[in-house]
Amino acid sequence: MVLPTRRDQAVRALLTHGLLTDDQPLAALLDLRGVQESASALHAAFDAVTAPGQPVLHTFAVKAATLVPVLRLLDGFGIGSEVASPGELALAEAAGLAPERIVLDSPAKTGAELRRALTLGVACNADNPQELARLDALLPDHPGHGPIGLRVNPQLGGGTIDAMSTATATSKFGVALRDPGARDWVVRAFLERPWLTRLHCHVGSQGIALERMAEGVRETYELAEEINATAGRRQVVTLDIGGGLPVNFASDEVTPSFAAYARLLAETVPGLFDGRYGLVTEFGRSLLAKAGTVVARVEYTKESGGRPIAVTHAGAQVATRTVFAPASWPLRVAAYGPTGEPSTEPPVNQDVAGPCCFAGDLVAIDRPLPRLRPDDLVALLDTGAYYFSTPFGYNALPRPAVYGYSVDGRGPAVLTPLRRAQTLAELVEEAGGSL
Repeated sequence: MVLPTRRDQAVRALLTHGLLTDDQPLAALLDLRGVQESASALHAAFDAVTAPGQPVLHTFAVKAATLVPVLRLLDGFGIGSEVASPGELALAEAAGLAPERIVLDSPAKTGAELRRALTLGVACNADNPQELARLDALLPDHPGHGPIGLRVNPQLGGGTIDAMSTATATSKFGVALRDPGARDWVVRAFLERPWLTRLHCHVGSQGIALERMAEGVRETYELAEEINATAGRRQVVTLDIGGGLPVNFASDEVTPSFAAYARLLAETVPGLFDGRYGLVTEFGRSLLAKAGTVVARVEYTKESGGRPIAVTHAGAQVATRTVFAPASWPLRVAAYGPTGEPSTEPPVNQDVAGPCCFAGDLVAIDRPLPRLRPDDLVALLDTGAYYFSTPFGYNALPRPAVYGYSVDGRGPAVLTPLRRAQTLAELVEEAGGSL
């Protein structure tokens, strides 16, 4: 069964179970089979290029879906967690992940965060010399700590989205390798710290060419080889190559694929897969984006300046990046009738607006779509990562419910609650009040 068919059945199930109402006119869906297929594709891609027995830990960037049931699901599919805050670490713990399946990355770890990571035994990547100095002072009290690495920035340049480019000359992340004296400092830092056994690099994500990502991995590998040669021993034993595989938001096609990226890595850095190094990956958006859909009711339709406008309940509070940077984060929109069937209305160029109280709250502008009418539904596609799981609190709009769905082809979609909708009482309580 192809993805669109599964998605259509899940949209109908929302209506069948009365889950889109006046009180909850917005909901999110996650294709559980799609998540499993994505995880399997990642494992298969690296299995095809790694040496027999080479240790590989695939982790999921928790910031892409801060939902405990999703982290638990991924862990069951052999995908650990990459966390970048105390909250994300707490979510991974709540999901039941073993410490050895968690990696902590952040450019602003406090002393308390570091002590917590060292106590738990999770892997930790230091970001800068000052953090290494802080670890020097903490480690004597934490003999059972997990693996510790250092993040480096090969300064290869950016991609098409500045905010997603983490390997620019002035990036806030990691030790900038091309700055004067930086590479020599990194080598010395390892030689002076036998407990420093990992190198970490993450070149970027959406908008970054695969070739640039692979070049970042190659430079990290070559630095590890230099450190080990200078040390005269295998001090760096694991390379954390980050994630950041871009997502195709233009169609249902999954491109680029994990397999294509793994093959490119094997061609660019053949030594990476000869078994001498353990590997860690940190994919996020590419694991979940295609599996997600945000479904909202059309509340009103109107015309302004001759252009039709559909006012819906899905705007900046869920599609934050799309609303504020539409050229970089365009989303496909599917139209459904009031019963949940794909709309067969003739296409009309129209705007699809959200509920937020500012003029730019638009998820589609002058887009040819079936003519939308009140009580129709719009579905924002490819939204499984970052969209419904990291809502924006504008206008105090409640967080929507999230449902996982399964479709076996023999009956209607089965919905599993992953996060219940936020109530107004909960929203008010978070804001310091009570109802």
